Amino acid sequence: MATETQHRAQSRTPILLSKIEDCQDVVNTAVIIPKEDGVISVSEDRTVRVWLKRDGAQYWPSVHHSMPGPCSCMSFNPETRRLSVGMDSGEVSEFILSEDYNKMAPALSFHAHQGRVTVVLFVLEMEWVLSTGQDKNFTWHCSESGQRLGSYRITSCVSGLQYPFSLRDVTILKLEQDSCSLVTTFKGHTGSVTALCWDPVQRVLFSGSSDHSIIMWDIGGGRGTAIELQGHNEKVQGLCYVPHTRQLISCSSDGGVVIWNMEVTRQETPDWLDSDSCQRCEQPFFWNFKQMWDSKRIGLRQHHCRKCGQAVCGKCSSKRSTIPLMGFEFQVRVCDSCHESISEEDRAPTATFHDSKHNIVHVHFEPTRGWLLTTGPDKVIKLWDMTPVVS
Repeated sequence: MATETQHRAQSRTPILLSKIEDCQDVVNTAVIIPKEDGVISVSEDRTVRVWLKRDGAQYWPSVHHSMPGPCSCMSFNPETRRLSVGMDSGEVSEFILSEDYNKMAPALSFHAHQGRVTVVLFVLEMEWVLSTGQDKNFTWHCSESGQRLGSYRITSCVSGLQYPFSLRDVTILKLEQDSCSLVTTFKGHTGSVTALCWDPVQRVLFSGSSDHSIIMWDIGGGRGTAIELQGHNEKVQGLCYVPHTRQLISCSSDGGVVIWNMEVTRQETPDWLDSDSCQRCEQPFFWNFKQMWDSKRIGLRQHHCRKCGQAVCGKCSSKRSTIPLMGFEFQVRVCDSCHESISEEDRAPTATFHDSKHNIVHVHFEPTRGWLLTTGPDKVIKLWDMTPVVS
């Protein structure tokens, strides 16, 4: 059963519209049904549910279907009303939902993986079902026959999948009817990649990671730039891009929701430079035994300025500052010289921060209404009106 939240804040913050609280276990994936007051969810309790808004402004399950095992992920195509459900057993099952979303008819099932399905994605243009699993395989099947068209072995378990074209690296593959080839691999995160989001207009790929960071990869521009965004204190769990306003929505496991302005011209963070002594005062670092002996000075710990990338000691980098155009919305270490060069205008934030008040597991954004869905380990689905912050 869902409760309707009447609170309407006047400030520019997301508005909590509803909470669906009748889930028996963690909801692994859920989506908002476009042009309908409805939600589809799959859960560890083995259920696929379609929630529709009824009289009294509450969401009730119009479909409650039990699967043979836990449901790990799903993909829904609103044009065909085709629902693809990945399961813990490695099986992918497909269903067709009725026009009124009160019935769910089985279409086909196929065994796609030897372990839990981690991501499933239906591609209408090609009539493909793409999937990845804990067996480290990426496969694609025909959505009409269920026939396997091909597979590709990945070096580690994939946690995110975006078409058209994961892990610490972002792997770009070229898919054809019965073949798959590696295009390139992007390396930049220090933790596993947990979320991907594609901007088809600017041809930019966003990746979120357990290292709390987001990287914007310029794929279409040909410049090879990678812009970092640092605005979370915990693992990034979901990314959604709003093309018409050029804003990125990111959500993390601590419940943080950040709205990034991607219209501003951002700067790449510099590479960290290597040095045996401070590049400001030239005092040796603690491993530089020769210079310590020659200068009769105790070595110091090495730090790096986040603005210029120089290796500096603590005394020469005693200041902290935000650098929003470099993606640093929190205060970071900068050398004293760079601190003086950063103006108040340079410190103007390019993101806004909000609290969903539950630890986020999964997110989905419905752009036609500007609604955001979040799920958490508290077994609650929340629906948010994001128009105050993305319009």
